[in-house]
Amino acid sequence: MSPFKSSTGLPENLAATLCYLLPMVGGILFLSLEKRSRYVIFHALQSLLAFSLLAAAHLLAGAVPIIGLLASALLALIGVLMWLVLMAQAIQGKWFKLP
Repeated sequence: MSPFKSSTGLPENLAATLCYLLPMVGGILFLSLEKRSRYVIFHALQSLLAFSLLAAAHLLAGAVPIIGLLASALLALIGVLMWLVLMAQAIQGKWFKLP
């Protein structure tokens, strides 16, 4: 656990992990609550942007017949894997950046 606390009173790595626990909602929540921890703000922004782009890609894939179903299934798998990796990196205190 991180010895540093965010302005929410939670340890930084726990607050950063919670940004990913509820994709987009967690990011918005911690962006509005966090005042001093750059680590938590970084993960909140990354959560918001990454899962917003993933949701937009799902919407676009849904508009394409047949191939869209395959693309949507692949996006769902990528989304779950990304979600797990990002939460694991955040709880370990790492500044993991998506490409």
